Amino acid sequence: MNNIKNYVDNKYNPNKFYLLKLNSGDQITVHYEIMEGEKKRLQSFKGVIIKIKGNFLNYTFTVRKISGEIGVEKIFSINQPSIKKIDINKKGKVRKSKIYYFRKLKGKKAKINVIKNNRKMY
Repeated sequence: MNNIKNYVDNKYNPNKFYLLKLNSGDQITVHYEIMEGEKKRLQSFKGVIIKIKGNFLNYTFTVRKISGEIGVEKIFSINQPSIKKIDINKKGKVRKSKIYYFRKLKGKKAKINVIKNNRKMY
């Protein structure tokens, strides 16, 4: 029975990103593959999750980063085949699940409290 489960998981869900515990406020790095002409290369996008939408196996998350003084947002699907790796850099503590207010904040006000070893760090 276990062999059948492993076979189905490897064939239909080669990336196990749906097992990650992602929450709003987490700072993550998404490594994804892009195609330039005939070349493929990995590009990383490091930012804060501001929204998670969907159910357990098929959900999307929005990542926001500041590039220069301009905010850049990208929407990733968890089953997207071009995503190669997701790193969770910091776990953040926010009160809302969709932190749209984060778009308006600048400078030190755009800082999210970090949880480290089940303690709240400032």
